[in-house]
Amino acid sequence: MKRDRRNNRDGQKKEGTRQLIGIQEITDYSLRVEHGELVFFLIHPSNLSVLSESSLSARIYGLMTVLKGMAELEMLCLNSKENFEDNKKFIQDRVEEEENPAVRKLLEADLIFLDQIQVQMATAREFILVVRLQGEEEKEISPYLNRIEKTLNDQGFTTRRADGDDIRRILAVYFEQNVTTEWFEESDGERWVIFHEH
Repeated sequence: MKRDRRNNRDGQKKEGTRQLIGIQEITDYSLRVEHGELVFFLIHPSNLSVLSESSLSARIYGLMTVLKGMAELEMLCLNSKENFEDNKKFIQDRVEEEENPAVRKLLEADLIFLDQIQVQMATAREFILVVRLQGEEEKEISPYLNRIEKTLNDQGFTTRRADGDDIRRILAVYFEQNVTTEWFEESDGERWVIFHEH
């Protein structure tokens, strides 16, 4: 008797990665999840170390104004690049265990290399404001999102709405901690499929 590979022994359908983490769809401007639709606004970070005290105070006041005026906004601060902490911990443990001096020297060189990469990426953060759409009518969504974007720009923030590719990239870094994957796959394993191959 043939068994459907997508079903487990109990006859239950196995879920894909997107279903397991609760993603229903990635649209051109949002992420649809079980409890609504998320729209992301990417904020271009400022180099605070070069701002004067008055400019910094103006930025803080602008952010406070935005947050007070729009209670529906949520804030995220994510790594925009890979995090090497787990790799560094693993290599450090290996250095302590390793008895061969040549191998230990190579492992220590790897640690130095990871430290150098991490220093270069120290400011690689992504600042994101999130709006949850819940029950808004289709015709109201675009003006609503445009108003939020205009308010952010009026307060001195350089911002843009994340598109589908931005959302996939954010998910790839967040869930996979992977900078080599360009974006989160729509379907499991899709990057390995070659179309029109005979």
